[in-house]
Amino acid sequence: MSDKKKNTPKLSFNSLWIYVPIAVIFIGLSFLNSGDMGTSKLSDNEFMKILRENDIEKIMVVNKSYAEIYIKDEAMTKEPFKKQVNSPFYRKGSPLYTYNFGDLQNFEKELKEKQDSLNLDFDKRNEARTSIMDSIIGFLPIILLIAIWLYFMRRMSGGGAGAGGGGQIFNIGKSKAKLFDKDTKVKTTFKNVAGLEGAKEEVQEIVDFLKSPEKYTKLGGKIPKGALLVGPPGTGKTLLAKAVAGEAGVPFFSLSGSDFVEMFVGVGASRVRDLFKQAQQKSPSIIFIDEIDAIGRARGKNSMTGGNDERENTLNQLLTEMDGFGTDTNVIVLAATNRADVLDKALMRAGRFDRQIYVDLPDLHERREIFEVHIKPLKLAEDVKLEFLSQQTPGFSGADIANLCNEAALIAARNNKEAIHHQDFLDAVDRIVGGLEKKNKVITPKEKEVIAFHEAGHATVSWMLEHAAPLVKVTIVPRGQSLGAAWYLPEERKIVQSEQMLDEMCATMGGRAAEKLIFDKISTGALSDLEKVTKQARAMVTVYGLNEKIGNVTYYDSTGNDSFVKPYSGDTAKIIDEEISKIIEGQYNRAISILDTHKDKLSILAERLLEKEVIFKDDLVKIFGERPFDKEKNQEILKSSEEE
Repeated sequence: MSDKKKNTPKLSFNSLWIYVPIAVIFIGLSFLNSGDMGTSKLSDNEFMKILRENDIEKIMVVNKSYAEIYIKDEAMTKEPFKKQVNSPFYRKGSPLYTYNFGDLQNFEKELKEKQDSLNLDFDKRNEARTSIMDSIIGFLPIILLIAIWLYFMRRMSGGGAGAGGGGQIFNIGKSKAKLFDKDTKVKTTFKNVAGLEGAKEEVQEIVDFLKSPEKYTKLGGKIPKGALLVGPPGTGKTLLAKAVAGEAGVPFFSLSGSDFVEMFVGVGASRVRDLFKQAQQKSPSIIFIDEIDAIGRARGKNSMTGGNDERENTLNQLLTEMDGFGTDTNVIVLAATNRADVLDKALMRAGRFDRQIYVDLPDLHERREIFEVHIKPLKLAEDVKLEFLSQQTPGFSGADIANLCNEAALIAARNNKEAIHHQDFLDAVDRIVGGLEKKNKVITPKEKEVIAFHEAGHATVSWMLEHAAPLVKVTIVPRGQSLGAAWYLPEERKIVQSEQMLDEMCATMGGRAAEKLIFDKISTGALSDLEKVTKQARAMVTVYGLNEKIGNVTYYDSTGNDSFVKPYSGDTAKIIDEEISKIIEGQYNRAISILDTHKDKLSILAERLLEKEVIFKDDLVKIFGERPFDKEKNQEILKSSEEE
């Protein structure tokens, strides 16, 4: 009881002494500035009635914003004026009414017309006034700054320093967590989270443990301390935590890792203590810390900060609260990050975060489920094919698919359509992956021809290779920074063999090979192609061990500590460079050979590209015929589906 009284801040007269005279001064000035309290406001109809009866002696326009109405002495005996004059607040010689006229020019024009038409004899004047209150308002910022400064000086001089004194300043040491409980409606549930079946199962088990712990404890099990959600951005880590808030019948505290960070020393640790104190009072409960890498980075990485670093103090307090003495409470900590590699090892160990749930990019089936969630509020046409869209979006996260659906709706609305068609989704994919279409970009006919043969080279080589991704569309319309593009439908592969990587590299080099074969010249248009194949070749040699000369060795370090020191000698580096160049040149010559064999069809494809600017898979089938590899794959798929 004594601790509660000690920690509760009291609002005494001493803490408010500076504000009392300021309030009195402002109230008094407000009364003085109000002028004659006996005046009342006129409506438009009332003003026009008084004006027509010629009862107005003078109209004083004040600061071009409102008018003061003075009534003639002989009209004061009339009933509406008599009642106003007898008011105890009225002073003789002061205006009886005020009138807000709106636009000054229209008001003056209307007065002139009425005066001429009705032969009125009122006097109109303009006056500029500066009230005492206006003068005070000019000094108000300075007065407020002085008052706040005095308040802080008095509070800090009496409250001490560090976390204790800092916590008394506007509750700065209190937790900023947002509480979701039975009184707070959270609409997100596991039904809104498509895919992520493994992650949902792990999180659902935590929710079930808090709801019915006896089911697990009767077998000797202990409540897990925490679960860490790890994965690329946009995969649904925060959405999964929101679903936990919607599903759990227990209090749910949600905040970001940056909410612990403050410029005052000791505030972060104070907020951690307060957060766990609140969670323990409402246990069983869940704490969710988003972007925990803001405070959970590995300690000791920066030698300049030392042991008194505020972020390290906050992390130390978090470690203590999660697995210190006397923490036998039903409080589970959920956290999310896409930078698990930078987290402190003490934070990652069992007993703090017992479970690490990896939330990966969705596969083909999961992308289909995510599309079904995001198309519910959309008005779709009958030609929308979700299966094809899920195939067309490899590498897309859940956030990317949500953005794609929204972009398709915007494109359909821009074209004044009544519903969203399949082509709108394809245009949205092109917009997101390739960038904004630039049809008005100035390109010379010679450059356009080079671009057409370059893209036709990609399409031709990929069509003739077994392991290259099948083509969907080729375009020479500029998008973003690219002057043309070839769109493929890559397979969902768990592992990649060397033949598949070589075929993809050969198809990538098909653009430059076509330029060399047709024009006997090469251009700078293959920069992105060269960058891609160089990375692939280097990965084959140094990462995956797919090169015979280097052998079954990898120089890849998953910890990321090989940035400055190469784990091989200079002689090995020379061999690596030679093997990378050998692989790339081999695929380049292979692409030239394929294009030379089908040179006539390459020219037909390029001419059709120059004519249409965009061609699809059907055009390639007409020129080259059906791919034999596709026939074999389709037969295998059909056979496996019949067996199932």
